[in-house]
Amino acid sequence: MHRNAVRRAARAAVPALLAAAAAAPLAGTVHGVGGTPYGDRLTVHPGPVRPVAEPAVRTDGAAVVARVAATGAPLWTYRRAGRRPADLLAVPGHAVALWDDGLITDTDRRTGAVRWHRAMPDAAAGAPWALDPGTRMLAVVTPARISAYRTADGDLRWTFPAPADCAFRPDGPLRVGGVLLVPRPCTDADLPWQEGIVAIDALGRVSPTRRPLANERPGDRRPAAGSAARP
Repeated sequence: MHRNAVRRAARAAVPALLAAAAAAPLAGTVHGVGGTPYGDRLTVHPGPVRPVAEPAVRTDGAAVVARVAATGAPLWTYRRAGRRPADLLAVPGHAVALWDDGLITDTDRRTGAVRWHRAMPDAAAGAPWALDPGTRMLAVVTPARISAYRTADGDLRWTFPAPADCAFRPDGPLRVGGVLLVPRPCTDADLPWQEGIVAIDALGRVSPTRRPLANERPGDRRPAAGSAARP
């Protein structure tokens, strides 16, 4: 009786074992795809102790490369499989790359770790700009629109589309103090000349009647100095 019971238990276990064996390769494949959904490839180069100063970051062919500013020794290389960086903005703490497939990535300038990815349809034809001295906000200027992202987490804060007869010039912005002046040539001859240029900052288009935006993350917001908290 004991041997018969063992045989019955073994026969009952066979289907479960076969199901587990069939599921194992599939689970591994799903994990591999989920681990690098954007084709990220980060290489950290061996070398001496990391420098105190932030590295110099440049595009090099199909990669974004960080090097020790004093010696040129490579620290890290960031690639995306089958893609090339179309533009790069290096600011304190961040290396923001625009890729040829319209993806925006923000990389930790010291380590090469990617903080966030954001897809923007025409981003590959654009250019990134920092919108404030603290680099808390950045703008991506494309012919069709200007989009502003919070650098801490990539949250989209506002967009400003170009009118039907106008287009922004990604290669033409000029910074004046804390304001970015973006050329916006228009084909409509009846439009006033003022429509050919737009002034923006971290809050959007500069105008005397606009309302302030809360661009900080909810946990980072603090009441203004001297203001009393309201219930």
